[in-house]
Amino acid sequence: MQVLEDLEAKGLAELAQATDEALLRLWHGNWLGRTGHVPAALKRVAEIPPQERKAYGQTANRVKETLTGAYEKALEREREAVLDRELQAPPLDPTLPGRNAPRGGLHPSTQTLRRILRVFGDLGYQAYRSREVEDDETNFGLLNMPPHHPARDMWDTFHTTTPGLLLRTHTSPGQIHVMRERAPAPIRVVLPGMCHRYEQITARSEIMFHQVEGLCVGEGITLADLKGTLEVFIRRMFGDSRQMRIRSSYFPFTEPSIEVDMDCMLCGGAGCAVCKHSGWVEILGAGMVHPTVLRNGGYDPARFSGFAFGMGPERITMLLSGIDDIRYFWGNDLRFLGQF
Repeated sequence: MQVLEDLEAKGLAELAQATDEALLRLWHGNWLGRTGHVPAALKRVAEIPPQERKAYGQTANRVKETLTGAYEKALEREREAVLDRELQAPPLDPTLPGRNAPRGGLHPSTQTLRRILRVFGDLGYQAYRSREVEDDETNFGLLNMPPHHPARDMWDTFHTTTPGLLLRTHTSPGQIHVMRERAPAPIRVVLPGMCHRYEQITARSEIMFHQVEGLCVGEGITLADLKGTLEVFIRRMFGDSRQMRIRSSYFPFTEPSIEVDMDCMLCGGAGCAVCKHSGWVEILGAGMVHPTVLRNGGYDPARFSGFAFGMGPERITMLLSGIDDIRYFWGNDLRFLGQF
């Protein structure tokens, strides 16, 4: 019993030292919370001899009621004191000018996306948007990847509960849509949009990201036209002094396929962590549209040819702004977004 009485006296003494609502609530957690001193004392009733348990339990409950009542009165007094201080403060002057609310801005990915579209708009390309939920045939089959084709393993896919429907893994299905709408007329379009891939999230990869696809179809289109277009884009986007390098690659919907590198902006080609000490940074993938894809889009590959390319605005923003982690773009951290 003496332990309970000492507990009550100590609790009241600490309560008297709580001078604001935050300290009162902290006291409540320490004394009356689920793991507080009073609940712990109530749980000890099983350790008391049977003939003394009733008296112990009654005293413990009385201590709990006393401390609870004292806490509620102290909390009410503190709230009344806060209200009195507010009423005694200088009155609000409604004639004072208001404070401007902080203004938002465009997301850095959106800014880069618009910049890319502006460059290609000057080159005569139109923006064409297609759907994000695609059917398997358009996302893979019509792009020269029939069922069980090993190239499908290049894209980890989010499938829906509806058989045959998925979240597009790239903006390339838009090529089929725009070609079937406009065949047999020449085409120069860029296809911006969001893509989704079931991948491990790292500093260099995300499960959702923007992509800009480019497509040019007409008579007499060659790889030289693709090279010239990409040279203009890189210098308009990154500066006149930038150098471009082309490497052979493989994509099932282009033949031949290439990867395009640019000399690293951060180290000037000397080698750093961003360019993996090679002096070059991969910018985009491209190639001549595969005859099968042209045919699936409604064009005669014996008469028409074309090129396609694809790039990621987030990767380009990382290069332009020296960002080393792609996860910043989707973290919704205003400290990061406010810099743009």
